[in-house]
Amino acid sequence: MGLLKKLLRVLAAIVIVPVLLFEEWGWEPLARLVAQLARLPIWARVEQALRNLPPWGAVLAFFVPVVLLFPIKLIGLFLLAEGHAKSAVMLLLAAKLAGTAIVARLFQLVEPALMRIPLFARWYPRWKGWKDRLMCMVRQSLPWRVGRTISNSVRRSWRSFRRAR
Repeated sequence: MGLLKKLLRVLAAIVIVPVLLFEEWGWEPLARLVAQLARLPIWARVEQALRNLPPWGAVLAFFVPVVLLFPIKLIGLFLLAEGHAKSAVMLLLAAKLAGTAIVARLFQLVEPALMRIPLFARWYPRWKGWKDRLMCMVRQSLPWRVGRTISNSVRRSWRSFRRAR
């Protein structure tokens, strides 16, 4: 049973790592971007209302982006089925970015309320610890380090090219 459990963990990590990488890449910057909307009075009131939600109201608030983005995702699938792959991919990527931005900001606003739910308060730190350890292993891996080196080199070359123009 131990070998099967280890194999399932490895398979889960392989499936989850790309999602975690995307979420980690976008979570903070996208949340900051959405936070800029708080300059608008109506958006500031919405954020304040979210901060004041009771714990289970905070959980229910996560269904709003899901419900709002579901029709857009269906349109993306329809476009894909109709042979408009490029449009479908662009729409689905835009929906993923928007969804990540909204959920990231939403989580920042309601995390204190969520932490008052005993089950969430118990399991969220465990999830976060597991995710952080997994991401640390990914960042220490040879492919990640090589990719980072190449990325940094390309970035430096691009900057120097732009300065030279």
